[in-house]
Amino acid sequence: MTRAGATPAGRRRLRRALAAAAVDLFVAKGYEATTVDEIAAAAGVGRRTFFRYFDAKDDVLFANHDEIVAEMEETFAAADPDRDPVEVACSAVGLVLDSYAAELDVSLKRFTLTRTVPSLRDKEVATVDRYQRVLARYLRARFTEQGDETASLRAAVAAAAIAAANNHVLRRWLRSGGQDDIAASAAEAFALVIDAFRVEEPSDETTVVAVMTTATPLHAVIAKVNAALNESQPPSGTQCHAL
Repeated sequence: MTRAGATPAGRRRLRRALAAAAVDLFVAKGYEATTVDEIAAAAGVGRRTFFRYFDAKDDVLFANHDEIVAEMEETFAAADPDRDPVEVACSAVGLVLDSYAAELDVSLKRFTLTRTVPSLRDKEVATVDRYQRVLARYLRARFTEQGDETASLRAAVAAAAIAAANNHVLRRWLRSGGQDDIAASAAEAFALVIDAFRVEEPSDETTVVAVMTTATPLHAVIAKVNAALNESQPPSGTQCHAL
């Protein structure tokens, strides 16, 4: 018989089976009282198999973390180079929301556990931090390509904003018991971030302002504007305002 973890798909299923078994045991028995042997047995594997996938029992709650990071990297590599990099980053971090939505029962139980078990809360914070660093690395490279002298700072701030938007949407959805429209909330939150970091294209237009009193005769207004235009030698697209 083919071993369960012999293929990538098999390994993915086994990791998720271990995660589902662990979260059920943590909720039923308590995190501290649950052993690795019990988790492995509940998933139908041995202790050695558990440690082939995870270093410790607190890792098992975030079983698909590495998969999501890999998928984010693939999103970056396949992205259209002309697409707004912040928009690409928001699409990539949306994979996190997708993974939570795909396993509602596990996600809700994990949410409860991370609020009550300090070590799991710390693990969750470290997981979010890694997502943010992956985002910042991609954004820094893209901003540098665009010639942005503040690429490093801008990337760090944008990545933090994207992570904050993601966390807000995720927690709102979890508190609703999975009833909130996570896709609509994500679209709204990420749109705010994208708009905040959008770079306006430079304009070739030049504005010429002629200042006169309201009593100035029309012919004098025209002469004044013509003189200002001649002095500035404006390019095509010049805007003229007579006040």
